[in-house]
Amino acid sequence: MNPSSLNSLRVGQSARVSHIEAEPAMRRRLLDIGLIPGTRVTCTAVSPAGDPAAYLIRGAVIALRGRDAGGVYLGDALWG
Repeated sequence: MNPSSLNSLRVGQSARVSHIEAEPAMRRRLLDIGLIPGTRVTCTAVSPAGDPAAYLIRGAVIALRGRDAGGVYLGDALWG
């Protein structure tokens, strides 16, 4: 199965972070907000326009633009 990215999650779905592919500054930001390999992430809301989306990450709800969430790859397991 090909890895999917964070922006492919639908509201209510959860998955674990596999790895991040992003520019160094964005990669650091994503790691700083808790998106490290193995972390469970849940999509909690998507704006009416479809971008940004909100994700529950380690107890905090964080909004990410689609292009930023696209660099966060998920493992095969999916819940919800």
